[in-house]
Amino acid sequence: MAKKEHVSETPATALLKARGVVFTEHLYDYVEHGGTAESSRQLGFPEHEVVKTLVMQDQDAKPLIVLMHGDRKVSTKNLARQIGAKSVEPCKPEVANRHSGYLVGGTSPFGTKREMPVYIEESILALPRIAINGGQRGYLVGIAPLVCVELLNAKTVNCALVD
Repeated sequence: MAKKEHVSETPATALLKARGVVFTEHLYDYVEHGGTAESSRQLGFPEHEVVKTLVMQDQDAKPLIVLMHGDRKVSTKNLARQIGAKSVEPCKPEVANRHSGYLVGGTSPFGTKREMPVYIEESILALPRIAINGGQRGYLVGIAPLVCVELLNAKTVNCALVD
């Protein structure tokens, strides 16, 4: 299959453009369950700099987004403690799709269908640039990590577990 050269505008890129955010576009061949390991391999980015967008929910089924390094997992216990929740768990894919308006594997924290609180692993902010989903499977955008705080009002957390 020929690699696509361009992606149609997504709600994420529309928001980034509307806010004047400079970003780079990175296309790769999406592989089911390939995750950040696959995108970093194809694009040549360190997996630590590829940030995954995880749609989770608290004990009351209230959705939230966690931005995490591609080579780390989320300690849901530590996350819950830091955000004042009793518990946090990942949403089922169909629930995550409904909340975000994106398909799992193509979820961007920008331009979500439903407004949700966003939490970002604090060490991500120390990186010079990150690659994060642009709102479609096989499509990442390169941005400064501070954009997540400025546009999404993301709150920092420390809940990373080494994968």
